[in-house]
Amino acid sequence: MNDYILEMIDITKEFPGVKALDEVCLRVKPGTVHALMGENGAGKSTLMKCLFGIYRKDNGRILLDGKEIKFTSSRDALDHGVSMVHQELNQVQTTRIMDNIWLGRFPHRGLFIDENKIYNDTQEIFRSLEIKLDPRQKVETLPVSESQMVEIAKAVSYNSKLIVMDEPTSSLTENEVQHLFRIIRSLKEQGVAVIYISHKMEEIDQIADEVTIMRDGKWIATESVKNITTDEIINLMVGRDLTHRFPHKTNVPGDSILKVENLTAKYQPSIMDISFELRQGEILGVAGLVGARRTELVETIFGERKKANGRLYLHGKEINNKSPYYAIKNGFALVTEERRATGIFGELDIQFNSIIANIDKYIPWYQWINEKMMAQDTNWVIESMNVKTPHQKTRIESLSGGNQQKVIIGRWLLTEPEILLLDEPTRGIDVGAKFEIYQLMIELAERKKAVMMVSSEMPELLGVTDRILVMSNGRLAGIVNTAETTQEEILRLSAKYL
Repeated sequence: MNDYILEMIDITKEFPGVKALDEVCLRVKPGTVHALMGENGAGKSTLMKCLFGIYRKDNGRILLDGKEIKFTSSRDALDHGVSMVHQELNQVQTTRIMDNIWLGRFPHRGLFIDENKIYNDTQEIFRSLEIKLDPRQKVETLPVSESQMVEIAKAVSYNSKLIVMDEPTSSLTENEVQHLFRIIRSLKEQGVAVIYISHKMEEIDQIADEVTIMRDGKWIATESVKNITTDEIINLMVGRDLTHRFPHKTNVPGDSILKVENLTAKYQPSIMDISFELRQGEILGVAGLVGARRTELVETIFGERKKANGRLYLHGKEINNKSPYYAIKNGFALVTEERRATGIFGELDIQFNSIIANIDKYIPWYQWINEKMMAQDTNWVIESMNVKTPHQKTRIESLSGGNQQKVIIGRWLLTEPEILLLDEPTRGIDVGAKFEIYQLMIELAERKKAVMMVSSEMPELLGVTDRILVMSNGRLAGIVNTAETTQEEILRLSAKYL
């Protein structure tokens, strides 16, 4: 028997203007969880795409069970027992859960698809994974967390011997994370190997056996998790000491800038009778369990969702954000949770993605498009947000998730908003990039801007905010001062209306 189920040896991949992988090595043992870590842009996703045949490597060898393989497509990889749960979900939203799981390999009875077998096979997988969903439910009705569990079930359905999980817990609550870990431990007992890509340090200690660290497209180290500390992992990832996970807070909240009164969204189920105030220079966190409707709250404030009742006051004057257009005019900006679905224009370049929210600035009524100003502002986004890219005409979909997120945040900063709404802004972001985003939030607050941040990560809510608004089942369960609260109090409030 081979010591390794997977060996990737001296993998090199170049794109125009950048060497994405430089003789990278990765060796994974069967029945283990191997963490793959590195900052956004380190090359983790590129390495996995070379494994799956999505990218053709320029040099190096890939061995599966000791035999050299050259997958030409992701389907080829799946047929050989290698599957992947992507961070950015690729699901057919309008179809049923069971259709998504068996798409492209439906069992037939004669000329017709065997619906009973699809249903029963899906139920059997769900039972083994303790997933409580109706296979006939439409995918579009699922929250992100449940869609993630469907993708995991799909990977398991291939009877894979190697499963790559890319940021699998980015949308999961603590209970759901522990559920996922039970699934992973069960897979390990069956001899399945898992490559676990994550930026959450506390998860690596809990679930991983070994960790490989990449930086700037190069292999840096592979260590047993038992023999390396969190601080050592961070230092290897970023190539420098990162003494604190959160910047020192220097902002001082002032007078009220936004007053929300009895806000209720038009379509149910949604938010009901929400009232609170947001202060100048304040970072207000929004906490709650999955289904608490935190996203619905910021989308209703931004005009993305229609309100049935309630009022908004900006600097004491009533405003009506009846659509995102009016919200932007009123000085609001929203960084959405799902950057691939609602954040980026994937096939277009960084310049377009940087300037699109501020397009009126570059098209005065009396002249042609000001391309020089567009280029200057795009350079500002790239430089101020530390975006790793060869040039501003690079297609944004070719960037890592963290660099895409930086472009989106830079886009909204170009509109010079008074109130920045952030929905899971550090989802899938490495520790170094997280620190930069936290620092940016504090700098905005120092300039008397207001920041409202939805987050599922308790440490960052407690580490960067001034107050925390807790949602429970669409209602406001309470607002607490960050310096005076505890994780236990926030969890108690989160369950208040369940």
